[in-house]
Amino acid sequence: MRIDLNETANILENADNILLLSHSHPDGDTLGSASALARALISKGKRVRVECSDPIPKDFSFMFEGLDFGDFEPDLIAAIDIADTKLLGRDAEGKYSGKIGLCIDHHGSNILYADKVYLEPDSASTAEIIYLLLQKMNVEITPQIASCLFTGVTTDTGCFRFSNTTVRTFEIAAALAKAGADTYNIIQVFFETKTKTYAALERLALDSMRFYFSDRCAVICVTQDMYKRSGSDESETDRLANLPRQIEGVLVGVTMRELKDGSFKASVRTHGDIDASAICQRLGGGGHMGAAGCTLYGSKQQAVNSLLKEIQAEIDAYTID
Repeated sequence: MRIDLNETANILENADNILLLSHSHPDGDTLGSASALARALISKGKRVRVECSDPIPKDFSFMFEGLDFGDFEPDLIAAIDIADTKLLGRDAEGKYSGKIGLCIDHHGSNILYADKVYLEPDSASTAEIIYLLLQKMNVEITPQIASCLFTGVTTDTGCFRFSNTTVRTFEIAAALAKAGADTYNIIQVFFETKTKTYAALERLALDSMRFYFSDRCAVICVTQDMYKRSGSDESETDRLANLPRQIEGVLVGVTMRELKDGSFKASVRTHGDIDASAICQRLGGGGHMGAAGCTLYGSKQQAVNSLLKEIQAEIDAYTID
């Protein structure tokens, strides 16, 4: 059932032992939103734990410094920035599916799996929603909370470059900066700094780039062999997703990552009115108008062909319009 922000706040206020879930392959928004909400709830005397089926990347570890979650039986399980239980990861999906009482999310593709859902698909990030929620709950936005939320806002908007960025996004970012968010270091780490292993992986990824549909679609594919050759790993692949779309004339950029089980995780980024979410939903995934993802099975070529079929349909419709 869809609920409003007031009821969302009431549900959290009335629970004492709260488990917050982040999605697998975690990004800045799911972790920033969950860690900020955890800190806020702890400040109100709640027992809180954040769980993620995958390890937390080292660049996000600062969000959890000083937090001691402990072990307890939750009376409320809340999913943060998760559109579908499939995104919890296989083990977590089996463990928590059907038990999630609250979901707070901004993905239009949310399947409304939780008992209560606060969904704001026009929000650029879930972190924006959490900021508004904490205001509703009269929580002080400490510098630590502000830094967590600022990370979520900036990483989900490409540091305010993506089309999902709104006037409210800038207003909330300014409020977080005023509250003491470590804006300089966050932007430096996530947008201005590359590890040597990432730089090596990026070079291999760019070498793999192929163009389709009169150069209006660009696809790069990151393989397990590339991880070995570069010394990198999947935790460093998030920023690769935007590389294909940066090429002049490209309307649809795709970054495919080979997972250890041989499947491929595809990140689709689009310009203009081409709907990335529509492409990925037809392949079992979802996301936003300009950014979406899905998981593909079979050989690399089979995965590419499946994507290209859906991309061509969107490009053709865009051209006709």
